[in-house]
Parts: sequence; structure tokens; C-alpha cells
Amino acid sequence: MERVFFFISAGSALGAGFALVEQSVSGLGNAFAGGAAGAEDATTIFYNPGGMTLLSDQQFILGAHVIIPSLEFHDKGSTHVLQGATGKPLSGGNGGDGGVTELVPNLYYSKKLSDRFVVGIGLNVPFGLATKYDDGWVGRYHAIESDVLTININPSLAYKVNDQLSIGAGFSAQYIKAKLSQAIDFGTIAFTKLGAPTATALGLNPQSSDGFASMEGDSWGYGFNLGVLYEFTKTTRIGTAYRSRIKQSLEGDIDYTNVPSVFSSAFQDQDVKADITFPESLSVSFFHQFNPQWMVMADFTWTNWKVFKELEIVDNQGKEISKTTYDWQDSYRYSLGVTYVPNNYLTLRAGTAYDTSAVPNAQRRTRVSLMKTVSGWHWAQGINFLIRSVLISAMHTSLSMILRLTKPQQEKTCLKGV
Repeated sequence: MERVFFFISAGSALGAGFALVEQSVSGLGNAFAGGAAGAEDATTIFYNPGGMTLLSDQQFILGAHVIIPSLEFHDKGSTHVLQGATGKPLSGGNGGDGGVTELVPNLYYSKKLSDRFVVGIGLNVPFGLATKYDDGWVGRYHAIESDVLTININPSLAYKVNDQLSIGAGFSAQYIKAKLSQAIDFGTIAFTKLGAPTATALGLNPQSSDGFASMEGDSWGYGFNLGVLYEFTKTTRIGTAYRSRIKQSLEGDIDYTNVPSVFSSAFQDQDVKADITFPESLSVSFFHQFNPQWMVMADFTWTNWKVFKELEIVDNQGKEISKTTYDWQDSYRYSLGVTYVPNNYLTLRAGTAYDTSAVPNAQRRTRVSLMKTVSGWHWAQGINFLIRSVLISAMHTSLSMILRLTKPQQEKTCLKGV
């Protein structure tokens, strides 16, 4: 029997760092608890490809998550590198709401070839999100706009070894496009490089002669995912899944605007390169069905954010243009969920999850950290309707957290706030 699912969800994003676990709208209703063991539909291609052996015939799923983040910064004593000489702190407002609403789509298709073999393909967005603050905000020299988009193409194969054990594997071709922008304090550069008298004569004053830099680039990277599903009984199973790290080598360009003539030769538009490694992850999940109405599930996921050490941008000759140190730490995600099915047409879901932060302390929260890098609780709920073999879902999630942000202490310009 062919089944067609259309899903939609709304809320804040789950997952640490800038990873997106929003790959299943129905799963969102359970806070993605049991992701590697549930295997309720073709979204198992992402969470555990081995779970495809539990699906009947073929399935097509089209889902969309509307992520509505809200990120507000409140200055708590930010300082400027020349504050000791000028007596002026870091200027600018709080930047408004830096959260950017995004539509995150996903598509999955699975087809049973025989009693033992199932093939499938998934298209999803495993990493991303964006922030955009006012051009004149207090943190403009660190970040104004940050926009990271990935698209993952994930063909997969599952094999049923016996009545209890299934295995699966997939190949990932991942595209990334990134845009980063920030202000440049040419007044301060002039004061430190040319001296105060010359800078003043040129009309270049700290925090009053800003220019801007905008960098864009894209790349393709490749990886794989593996999954194992074991059924103790027809109603109790565990699953484990692994997704490999993917290295991206972005190529693009950097554009400068409002550059004073005295610095025009040093700040020229040019081609740039940057390497970034997306982390591997490992999940272990549990699923149990008490009766036809009630099901519970749980999940533990480890993500190796330690690989995200720095972001270095270089020109075509390998000369460093900018370098930001992150030194993130591994993150852990714990989730529990429950599902209630009162009849054949309605399914009710609820779940909670806790994400630990990938950022070791507030002093490591820089540009990317203005996205989503703090520990927090997630609360989710949702509902499914089955109408003439078409499943329609609506889900919602919320995130509770407090963002505390400073720049590393070794930097004399320090952005501090909550």
C-alpha cells in the first residue's frame, strides 16, 4: 500500500550548535524521542535507515518545519579597545530581535524491493539557521548577518537479517551555502596604525567611521550514515544510528564597502576559501508499545562538536584574512516521548528533551554562538489526522533558555550581555 504524508510544524529549533534535528514533523511531536527505534514512517531514512524494513510497500513524505527563533541581546557593560584612552564604551543598541524565521523542508521516499531489501532516499537540511542584527548594534564588529544553509541528499538501503535484526546504510551528498557579514571599525584601525593625529586629520574616529565586510561561499561535501535496529518483540525495539562527519571546503568572495581611501589597497574585494567540518553523531533509542493506544520512547544522542575548533578564512594564496577560535565541546541530547492513538484517524503526541550546550563557557560564544548554543529544555506536542490514506500532521515545540554572551577575555574589545 502506498502512503502519502504531508507534515507541517512550527516552533523553535531543537539540537545543539547549529544542527537541526527537525527531519520529521511527526517525530517533533515526541521531541524526537525514539528517533532511531520508532521507524513509524520513511523519515527513518535520516534517523536510522535500518528502520525501513518495518515499513510496508512504499511511502512518500513531504514535510516542512517553520522555525521561529527569537534572539534578543541586552548590553551588560561591553567595552571598546580604546576605551581607556577615549573614555567611550562600545557604542550601539541591542540589535533588535536577531532571530530569522526559516522554512526547513524535507522529503523522503522508501520502496520495499523484497521481504528483506528496502531502498529509500531523503532530502533534508541537517545544519543551518540564521541571525540578523541591526547594522549599528553594539556587536556589529563581531557579526551582523550569519546565514548557513545545508541541503543533504541521502540515498539509503536497508536489509532485514532475520526476524529481530535489521541493518541499514546511506550515502550523503551535502551542499552548503554560507553568508557572513560584520562591520569594520576603520576609525580604530586608523588610530592604532596611523596614530591619533593623522587619524583625526583624515576624519577617521573610533566607532564613527565604520565599513562593512560581507563574505559568501559554497561547497559540496560527502559522508555516510549507518543504522541497526533490533526487535526484542513486535512491540519493543532498540535502535542505534551513526552519521559521519563531513568536511566542507567553501570557496567564495569577500566584498568591502565604505572603505576609507587610505585603506583601499589593504581592503580589496577578492576570492576567499574556508574549511569547516560538520560533526559526526551517534544515537541510541528505545521504543515500546504497551497496547494499540499507548507507546513510549526515549533517545540519547551524542554530537562531536569538538571538531568545530576554528573558522579561518584565507585568500587564494593561503594568506589569512580572518580567524575565529571556537573550541566547542561535545553536546548530549536526552529525550522522552509518549504517543496516544485513540482511533484509526487520530494520533496525539507529546515529548520533552534536554540539550547540553556545545559551547564550554560564555567567553566562547562568538558569531555562530549568536544562533543557538546554550543548554535548554524543549517541550513538544502534536497531532496527526489520517484522511483517505493521506496523513496530515501539525506539531509545535518551544525552547526555554537564557543566553549569556561575552567575547573571549584575551580580546580587548569585549561584547558582554544577556
